[in-house]
Amino acid sequence: MENKFDRSQKIVLLMIIFGVLCRIIPHPPNFSPITAIALFGGHNLSDRRVAFSLPLVILFFSDLFLGIFPISLFVYAGFLTIVYLGTKIKSIGFGNIILSSLIFFIISNFGVWILGYPRNIDGLIQCYTLAIPFFGYSIAGDLFFGYLFKFSFIKISSIFPKSIN
Repeated sequence: MENKFDRSQKIVLLMIIFGVLCRIIPHPPNFSPITAIALFGGHNLSDRRVAFSLPLVILFFSDLFLGIFPISLFVYAGFLTIVYLGTKIKSIGFGNIILSSLIFFIISNFGVWILGYPRNIDGLIQCYTLAIPFFGYSIAGDLFFGYLFKFSFIKISSIFPKSIN
């Protein structure tokens, strides 16, 4: 007989594998499930250590293939902030998925500005302006994967009514 901890471990492992694969296979820029996984984990996983570790593990293992760069610190910080948001929200919906996208956009591009642009208001404006096209892909991916996880979780919960928490 499988207990809920085993089920939870399997779901977390599947999310890690899915997240790593989605980051390393060719895809449109910033169209990945990491924001959705961070939000979902923060909202649905009762073990906060697992929730906060989940996106970091995905990022680390995929970064072994993609490369680790100074900007990675800001990327990781952005996703940890999204996990925290997930712990505070009542449900995953359009508004907080968009908020997650915006959080990641602000934090990651702040890092891009600090690391690669003149540290003045013109450099800041230029950095964020040039990032706008990537923000569209982020929103599309975050909405797609956010709702994919939300509705998959609802469906799985109806089939297996025991909580994964």
